[in-house]
Amino acid sequence: MATLPAFDYSPMPYHGPSPEEVLALRKAHVSPGIFHYYKRPIMIVEGKGQYLFDETGRRYLDCFGGIVTVSVGHCHPEVVAAANLQNETIQHTTTIYLHPNIALYAKELADKMPGDLKVVYFTNSGSEANDLAMLMARAYTGNFDAIALRNAYHGGSPSTMALTSHHTWKFNVAHSFGVQHARMPDLYRGPFGKDDPEAGRKYADDVGDLIRFGTSGRIAAFIAESIQGVGGSVVFPDGYLMHAYEHARAAGGLCIADEVQAGFGRTGTHFWGFETQGVIPDIVTMAKGIGNGCPLAAVVTTPEIAATLAGRIHFNTFGGNPVSMAQGRAVLKVIEQEGLQANSLKIGAFLTNGFHKLAEKHQLIGDVRGLGLMLGVELVKDRGTKEPAKEECAEVFERCKDLGLLIGKGGLWGNTLRIKPPMCIHEGDAAFLLDVLDEALSSI
Repeated sequence: MATLPAFDYSPMPYHGPSPEEVLALRKAHVSPGIFHYYKRPIMIVEGKGQYLFDETGRRYLDCFGGIVTVSVGHCHPEVVAAANLQNETIQHTTTIYLHPNIALYAKELADKMPGDLKVVYFTNSGSEANDLAMLMARAYTGNFDAIALRNAYHGGSPSTMALTSHHTWKFNVAHSFGVQHARMPDLYRGPFGKDDPEAGRKYADDVGDLIRFGTSGRIAAFIAESIQGVGGSVVFPDGYLMHAYEHARAAGGLCIADEVQAGFGRTGTHFWGFETQGVIPDIVTMAKGIGNGCPLAAVVTTPEIAATLAGRIHFNTFGGNPVSMAQGRAVLKVIEQEGLQANSLKIGAFLTNGFHKLAEKHQLIGDVRGLGLMLGVELVKDRGTKEPAKEECAEVFERCKDLGLLIGKGGLWGNTLRIKPPMCIHEGDAAFLLDVLDEALSSI
């Protein structure tokens, strides 16, 4: 049986309500729309680094990072210290007054961006950031129609639900006005595969067709995740974004890169996911790993595009909050100090190689994909038909938890294992992950 690497830390004693009591309270008082993982849900009460602890003190390797949100590790001492100090000084002012944190952090974040992407607007979530990006694109261009991708996820608010392209995330209400969804550039399930050097251009041509046949011919924006996260870690073919951006800009549209999951060094080779495609967007949205767990997100764009918001009053009460700014600054500092982008590249390569070896052993694995520490393993019943192995994936998912490994799952059919841990994991953790996955797959 796989064994977690040694970790010199003892969790604090827990004296709160039992998991059964908490579950009963949730059922009675928390919206049923708030779902939980696992048939018998676990209760997590403490985290340290890449590890989580339940109420009994049992340790788990966290390879989902609070849904790709914990970037530098749970309760990182520098991040905690920065937030605590700011909490003790002043917790909230709003941007109607000056405070150094928002100005300093905006500059530090802008310094990480290429080109003229130098102006930052802070929000609280990725949905808010994508909402704002679309508002800016429509206000700046004077156009309304937007192009997103099938299999995309951009949020759950009414306007971002329109951009999202999974029926499982879309309520049967009026939405999607002015939004068209182009073909997903999927090298595994799409018509153009990994052996086609022109796949990127061919998939991008559908964006041009959609503009011609599904819009007025003028659009406000083309938006895409740099790697599809909820959709199952789908990595675009080389050249895809370059050609898609060409089609969008020719129709007067701005290009928006959703970096909510792929950003902040997680891909390993680059700090931003869009850089792996050799493009520079007009607007970049980011959230999740930006704050390592605090409600923080941002929209970064050019001074010219940013000026559109000055035409009316636009205000976010908690955007730019001193505490979230302090935490965001600390996260950015830790990523650089501890070389977490380089670690993502190293451990990601180790895991990818291990997943391919597991695929030689287990016919259930249909595809291995991803970059750095944003990885996916798609399970299929048959490699020829590629029939999604939804039930088998759920069993593997449960078994991994029983063995001490917490991962995610995604894709339209819920048949892709999502591996996106805190970027501080080491080779011993990765070896444990592979051993657990081997054992879980063997049990099916």
